[in-house]
Amino acid sequence: MSAELLPVLMSAGANFKHVTVLLDEAVDALAIKAGGIYVDATFGRGGHSRRILERLGAAGRLIALDRDLAAVEAAAAISDPRFLMLHSHFSRMESALAEVDVRQVNGILLDLGISSPQIDIGERGFSFRFDGPLDMRMNQSRGQTAAEFLAQVSEQQLRDVIKDYGEERFAKQIARAIIAARAEDGAVTTTGQLAKIVAKAVPRIEPGFDPATRTFQALRIFINQELEELALVLPQCLNLLAPKARLAVISFHSLEDRIVKRFIRDEQDRDDLPANFPVRAKDLPQPRLIAVGRAIKPSMQEIKRNSRSRSAVLRVAERTPVV
Repeated sequence: MSAELLPVLMSAGANFKHVTVLLDEAVDALAIKAGGIYVDATFGRGGHSRRILERLGAAGRLIALDRDLAAVEAAAAISDPRFLMLHSHFSRMESALAEVDVRQVNGILLDLGISSPQIDIGERGFSFRFDGPLDMRMNQSRGQTAAEFLAQVSEQQLRDVIKDYGEERFAKQIARAIIAARAEDGAVTTTGQLAKIVAKAVPRIEPGFDPATRTFQALRIFINQELEELALVLPQCLNLLAPKARLAVISFHSLEDRIVKRFIRDEQDRDDLPANFPVRAKDLPQPRLIAVGRAIKPSMQEIKRNSRSRSAVLRVAERTPVV
């Protein structure tokens, strides 16, 4: 979908409470320059964007992206000439920015995963805490819903999705139960149906942890191609960052964090030549990114205020002058 400015709309979802994770840590990591151009590639409900705008000068500029129409509607509440909201998947960041004549920026923030309003609005179908339609699409204007996927998926493919994206050890039992329920009762169309099927298929062996958690995570990641989106956007970030510009990425589970960590590591250590290969140090490939500090996690105080922050990890890297 091409990036587009949307009309000024406000919805119930736009006003939903959302607590921004690692707010100051992430914005501090960008090392904001007053006159710089910054990208908040996952606007959500705008917590990071508002803090960035507070630190920008009059000549600064902030461009936000989000695939979720509710997030784009929420951005209409920001009336600031330095701010521009684009409806776009971040996997097409370069082309989206090119359409508004931006080809180099001073910092990019990626806040991955799912926002609180997406979880807490039952109609979105992300949470087993509410019985709603089994949708799970972050961009409701396109793509297959989770219910549509479950209506036609094979048991083997479903098992692979739950195992690979949910890291669920009971993936085999869960997939079998879902397919059996589909054959007996018809399509699985609500979050409540799915949660009950999973609960019956696996033992509740982790106190306080719902057995449906990993299955819902797996389906959400698969439906929204979250890992593929991340793998596509990181090289684009590298292309867009000016020398000394910062990339800050907040991830919420190990699959995302692994991709980010490896990307930064591979760009920092580009010497993949065999040991003792006869080459001068100055002729070795030079790093294009340098990791800035260690991974940052929420403080105990933040976790107490917002339990959803407990799995967050922030990684920061800086662009070197090397082309």
